[in-house]
Amino acid sequence: MNFLQLMMKKKELIPLITFVSIAGIGAASMSIYSLFKTDVIVNRQKNPEPWENVNPSQPQKLLTINQKWEPVEELQTVKQLTK
Repeated sequence: MNFLQLMMKKKELIPLITFVSIAGIGAASMSIYSLFKTDVIVNRQKNPEPWENVNPSQPQKLLTINQKWEPVEELQTVKQLTK
């Protein structure tokens, strides 16, 4: 109740608290979203090279416009030789 009484007395705090709350929620949700991406390492013992399992045909960005992926022949030969 004390918080609501303060808000009613000082109405100029309402936009400030609103924008700070939206920014905090956005930062927290983006952090959680980034943890579940395939190229992020959280546990190095379980999967030390997660970028090897990334599907190149699936977009990895939050917003992708006109993405075309073609494999590089040199990288494919090096990958085959190191396995």
